[in-house]
Formats: sequence, C-alpha cells, structure tokens
Amino acid sequence: MKYDFECEFAATALSRVKRGAAQTGAKLRGLIGRLYADRSGNYLMITAIISPVLVGMVGLGTENGLWLYTHQTAQSAADAAAFSAAQNFSMNGENVGLSLGSGSSSNLVKEANAIAASYGFAHGQNGVTVTLNRPPKSGNLTTTPNAIEVIVTQVQPRLFSALWNQDSVTITSRSVALGNAAKGCVLALDRTASSAALAGGSTTVNLNNCDLYDDSGDASALNGNGSANVTARQVGVVGGATGTSGFHATMGITTGFPVVPDPYASVNFPSFSGCNQTNFSAKTITTINPGVYCKGMTFNSGAIVTFTPGVYHVDRGTFTVNGGATLQGVGVTIVLTSSTGSNYATVKLNGGSILDLVAPSTGTLAGIVFFGDRNAPVGTSYKFNGDSGQVYGGAVYLPKGAVEWAGGAGTATNCTQIIGDTISFTGSSNVAVNCTGYGTRAIGFSTTLAE
Repeated sequence: MKYDFECEFAATALSRVKRGAAQTGAKLRGLIGRLYADRSGNYLMITAIISPVLVGMVGLGTENGLWLYTHQTAQSAADAAAFSAAQNFSMNGENVGLSLGSGSSSNLVKEANAIAASYGFAHGQNGVTVTLNRPPKSGNLTTTPNAIEVIVTQVQPRLFSALWNQDSVTITSRSVALGNAAKGCVLALDRTASSAALAGGSTTVNLNNCDLYDDSGDASALNGNGSANVTARQVGVVGGATGTSGFHATMGITTGFPVVPDPYASVNFPSFSGCNQTNFSAKTITTINPGVYCKGMTFNSGAIVTFTPGVYHVDRGTFTVNGGATLQGVGVTIVLTSSTGSNYATVKLNGGSILDLVAPSTGTLAGIVFFGDRNAPVGTSYKFNGDSGQVYGGAVYLPKGAVEWAGGAGTATNCTQIIGDTISFTGSSNVAVNCTGYGTRAIGFSTTLAE
C-alpha cells in the first residue's frame, strides 16, 4: 500500500506541474500577444531605434553646409586675389620682375596673400595654402603672360562624418584674371572675317606700348604674311592667328580673347542738310570752316589748309589728300557720309602729305577725328596710305570700313586710335595712345576675371 501511495503522489505532483507550466505558458503567450497587439508605444520605440541615424544625418547635412559656405568664401577670396594681382601686373608690367614662365614674383604673391587673408584665408594658417601662377598651370590661358591664376585651398577636419570616414576634406577654389590696362590703339570689329587684322609684305608696324584687338572668330582672324614685323604691348584675338612669327608682343598674343566692344558705339554725329560747297578743291594756303562738303574734298600739292574747329560733313565722294598737301586743325571732326544712302564718302591719303588734325576734347564727338557713317556698306574703302607726316590726335573711327593703313609719326607721345571693320597694315606705321586730355574713349578691358 505504501508503494501505491507514493506512486500516486508522484503522479499527482507531476500532473500539477504540467498544468502549472501550461497555465504559465498560456499567460506568457497572452502577454506577448497583448504586447504585439498594443500599438501605443511603437513611435517611441521606433524613435529610440533611429535617433542615432537621424542625429547623424542632421549633423552630416550641417557639415556639408559648412563646407559649401567655406568653398563660396574661398572662391570669393581667389577671385579678389587674382583680380588684384592681375591689376598690379597690368599697372606695373615688367616692374614686378616677371618673365613668361617664371611662375610668380614676390610682389604679386604678397598682393594675392594679403587679399586672400582679408577673406579669412591666410596662407600657412589653419590649413590654408594660397598659390599664384603666371601664366596659369591649367585651363585655356596657360600661354597668356598677363593671365594670373590664384588657387586657395584649406584642409577641413571632419566632424559628424568622422563616424564614417576619418580622411580630412580639402576645399579648393581657383580663379584666373587677365591683367589689362585698356590700352588698345587698333581694333578690328568684324566678327567673322578672315584676316580681319592683317599685316602683309614688308610692313613694319610699331604700336608703341599699346594693344591690337581683333574681334573676328575666324580661325585666321589675325594674319601676318611675308616679312611683316609688328610690335605691340599685347595682341588679343577672338578667333585664331596665322603667320604670327613676325608679331612681337611683350604681354603675348592671346587667341580665344573676349570680344572687345566698340567704345564709340553710342556716339552719333549731328544731322546735316544742303551743301555749303560742292567738289571742293584746294592747292594754295587757305582756311576753311565747318559745313557740308558735297561730292568730296580734294587737297592738292601746295595746299596748306587750316581747319577751324567744328564738324565737317563730307557728303559722298572722296576725301583726297595728295602728296605735297598739308592739313592742320584742332577741335576737328571729319564725318564721311551720304545724304542719298549710296556713294558714301571714302578716304584716300597719299604719300608725301602732311596731316596734323586733333579731335575735339569735349562734346558729343569728343575724341573722334574721322567718323565713318555706320550706314555705309561693310567693306567701304578708306586708304590712309601716307607716311610719317600723318599725326591724328584722336580716333580714326570707321566701323564699316576696310581700312588700309600706312604711316604715322615715329613717336610714342601721340594719341591715335584706329577702329575699322577690318584693318590692313600696308606699310611702315607708328601708333601710340598717350591720350590724356584728348577726349578719347579707352579701347579694351580693364582687369577682368577670365576663368
């Protein structure tokens, strides 16, 4: 009996344990089910799980914004430093101690460093490096002597992004400026012509410390042939250049140059009517007055003609100056035009003539000594084939003209600007633009940002 009692007791205890385990399991499953079904705490749990990711994303966005701001500020520093250094170079030229390919000089480097530092990028501090190159080491102006490249870099430590990448970030900004002093004396305006600026044969052209600009985008916009020899401060061509072995420019020949605007595009000559004289001719000493001269003007050998100040409208025909004639006058503008819309007045100056004409220094036509009508056909012929007896104080402005030029006094103290649709140098010429007090407008750019 004892044995049977013990067995029954054990069986009963085991049965109770099983029932208790089953009940506990059921309760646990019920609790888990209730937890699973309960949505009230999901957002809190999800937020707790993704909070580190959200904080990291916000931090990374903030860090990228800081990098962007630093880059923008560094770009402003590079632009200002390049501009200032280029302006220094354009004003001082060889005085800054540079030759093509020399890289940089202490004066320009000091200029660039000082400007960059004013923007908070001091060379050698806080991971900043300021580099100056003349000419640039990269880009489209690597052979342009008056192009100044400034590169500003700064090493930035990582903040939040250091969780993913330990490498530092380098911010780099680059700028290139062209150093110009707006010293153009020759400008060919045609935008498409081949040989828009031409020096041919045995021509010797001396542009005394001034520039030649060619707005044509043609592959052969600038052309030198034969034994032509051209000396200038700078030559800038929108398109390409051929046969330039005879061109010598202290600041280089630059192709791909920006279009140089017509400085007198907004100037118009006064209207006129009638004829004060027709087929005017002079061969003795005489003084003439402003007015309308119809069907041309001719000045023959022996003529010594003084122009009183004012505007001389040449209405059709040719303004002809033969050898042995002398023309002189101050405050004079000669307008080459047509009252009929055809047979626009042209110019033919021959060797042996002497001209000393100075434009008005004030007023609507300030600085213009010859003014060709813009309504004339493109390619209208203007031949200034004189010699060293030609002296013009101001601009020979012929925007639609095919200008042939030979002559000019051999001095660097004169003020002469030659502006035409196309310009061909056909003989020995001397041109300079010491134009203070003449009322002329500058040809070319002041210092400009190019890249």
